[in-house]
Amino acid sequence: MSTSALNRLKDKFPEAVVSTHAMHGDETAVVRRERIVEIATFLRDDHETQFQMLSDLTSVDYLGVKEPRFEVVYHLYSLTKNHRLRLKIELEEDDASVPSVIDVWKSANWMEREAYDLYGIKFTGHPDLRRILLYPEFRGHPLRKDYPIEERQPLIPPWPGRKHL
Repeated sequence: MSTSALNRLKDKFPEAVVSTHAMHGDETAVVRRERIVEIATFLRDDHETQFQMLSDLTSVDYLGVKEPRFEVVYHLYSLTKNHRLRLKIELEEDDASVPSVIDVWKSANWMEREAYDLYGIKFTGHPDLRRILLYPEFRGHPLRKDYPIEERQPLIPPWPGRKHL
């Protein structure tokens, strides 16, 4: 269980932790976005937490359900301590950006690009923030709940060497 990691985080950053919950092994902290790099570095380097691995980074769109509209969710894992912790950052629709944690965990590279591609969340400081799953001319972000399901995308010429089906 990572309840000790959650407590360590609250003790070290009381002003940056917005809220927490720990139920059935689901330890989660909602943190302020401007402190995410500092918090991530601490959780990785601290001898009691040792979260060496960012196992997943994703986004959630709560359109019409709650405010703020978006969350960025980080799933952390400690290989040495065998515990997990979830961090969340809440983002308003008109300011959907968060600092990149690529300097803390290199695995954040493609995960941040995926969140950008599918949800439109911007990761400031990311060295190569561009689409990763969709082609560059694609308009919009298809996992947003307000994305029009009947949207027609621009036709693009086939890539060189690609065969038509």
